[in-house]
Amino acid sequence: MKFKKQMAVLLGTLLVSTLLWGCGSGSGDQGKSAGGDKKKLVIAGIYKAGDQVWFIDEGKAAEKAAKEMGASDFLFIDAKMNPDTYLQAIDNVIAQKVDGVVTCIPDQKLSKVTVEKLKQAGIPVVAADDALQDESGKKLAPWVGINAYKIGQVNGEWMANYAKTNGFDKDNQAGLLILTMDTVSSCVPRTQGEEEKFKELLPGFSGDRIFKADYNGETDKGFNGAAAIFTAHPEIKKWMVMTANEEGAVGAVRALEQAGLDKSSCVIGLGGYLAKDEFKKEYSAMKAATYFSSDAVGGTSVKVLMNYILKKEEMPMETAVDAAIVTKDNYKQIMGKNAE
Repeated sequence: MKFKKQMAVLLGTLLVSTLLWGCGSGSGDQGKSAGGDKKKLVIAGIYKAGDQVWFIDEGKAAEKAAKEMGASDFLFIDAKMNPDTYLQAIDNVIAQKVDGVVTCIPDQKLSKVTVEKLKQAGIPVVAADDALQDESGKKLAPWVGINAYKIGQVNGEWMANYAKTNGFDKDNQAGLLILTMDTVSSCVPRTQGEEEKFKELLPGFSGDRIFKADYNGETDKGFNGAAAIFTAHPEIKKWMVMTANEEGAVGAVRALEQAGLDKSSCVIGLGGYLAKDEFKKEYSAMKAATYFSSDAVGGTSVKVLMNYILKKEEMPMETAVDAAIVTKDNYKQIMGKNAE
């Protein structure tokens, strides 16, 4: 009987010890996970046109900033200008339980569903370039990009001065083409600023010589829009072209070349990331561009996001980066390594 009691005590002690050891081990692992080994942070960048130079460079800058601030990985995702591909990407990063998302949306009508899905999953999001906004234009998430209207005004001022210097303002064979992107909120103020500043500085320039064509931001669509206008108005022999982005500007340059009008015409880009290649040629109708850095947009968007994740710093709803005019004469100096 005494032996049975001793065995019962021994077994009870072993059981308690085992339970305590198990709890102690689990607690230690949790502490290590929470403190000793920092949780691996993963940031996703979902870009509407991941094959375009701007978004490739922006993604590289975003990845660099994320990793410098402690992220273990940065997922670069190309939405291919396709709303379905974009929404699938959102669902995928939610399933992967990423810690934050930076995105340039291919269709702003998807803004609300984007914000709602990520909010429900507890994942913070920052919009880059194109805002996540409602139907009234109110931003639904923090945004990082360019001061679109002011940059447009810079383009418009440069083109108006070019017209004055070259006598285009009084030449009936000279016309102005503005390639617009009216379905993208971040691009609308760009061309508004271009047009309004041009008209302000050249109030006598006839409205009959101002033309517009809309496109979606891709080079071939910019080419098609510009070529159609050039063909429809053979009376214009000298074109001035302003656009909503750099791809549209290059499209217009190619259309001018095809029409044999490039030597008498002028295009100003918006971004500089493609203009630099035009500047390296012996001649191009791309005479200037408003340069703003994709590095600045990419890096800043991630810094805003990471500071919120790591430090709980409030994310400003709007952050705009600066811009400057570049030409064949000064682009290397102003763009630095980005001019290569």
